[in-house]
Amino acid sequence: MSSEAASRDKLFFSTHWGMILKAGDSAATTAHALSALSELCQAYWRPVYVFLRKQGYRREDAEDLTQGFFAHLLENRGYARADPNKGRFRSFLLAALKYFIADARDRERALKRGGAIIVESLDDNMEAQIAERAKWQADEVYDREWAASLVRQALDRLAQECALAGKAELFSYLMPHLVAREETAVPYKEIARRSHRTVASLHRERARLRARYRVILREEVRATVQDPTEVDEELRYLCRVLAAT
Repeated sequence: MSSEAASRDKLFFSTHWGMILKAGDSAATTAHALSALSELCQAYWRPVYVFLRKQGYRREDAEDLTQGFFAHLLENRGYARADPNKGRFRSFLLAALKYFIADARDRERALKRGGAIIVESLDDNMEAQIAERAKWQADEVYDREWAASLVRQALDRLAQECALAGKAELFSYLMPHLVAREETAVPYKEIARRSHRTVASLHRERARLRARYRVILREEVRATVQDPTEVDEELRYLCRVLAAT
């Protein structure tokens, strides 16, 4: 295989669709592929959970169904039937979830099943956000939380990069300025005092971090679509969803 072909394969596998198709093509899913799919489940459990809550499931049942859904997806190789030509990864996961909860037998089994897919604690803040969007349709809440999940993943990656560069504390100060939460941000003059930097240098750091954040967020969105020409459209849609909050 040429280096160019190898690069293409690496890029393909870096997308969520690539992981799914590679795992689905294998007669026996490798531990590496299964681990990658499990990471996707951990990354996107929140959109699934909020969708179920908006569908009327109690908090405990929604949590159990979320775990049951991802366990079913992995154990029964539901991803092997996925077709990237029929939609984006966001749409595939939602369609698979609707199919899952429509099956009464699967739902009953999910409620009795344990699991370790959910890795974050369910906080009251999330429940409050769901209540605030009482007039939203379940699909709309799902898309909003999907967009929020991508933002969190992008910010986590940026935080890791800053930590490796020895700028973890600076990132913690500037992060609210990156995501339009200026009202909760520490004033620049105070950051300058604490970090022994000038206000001008902080503005330059913010500009650099914002630029890097946009690149990372674009990469996160790229991982959820099969065709790279869809990235801009998907980004615009997700930004509209977040702006409607």
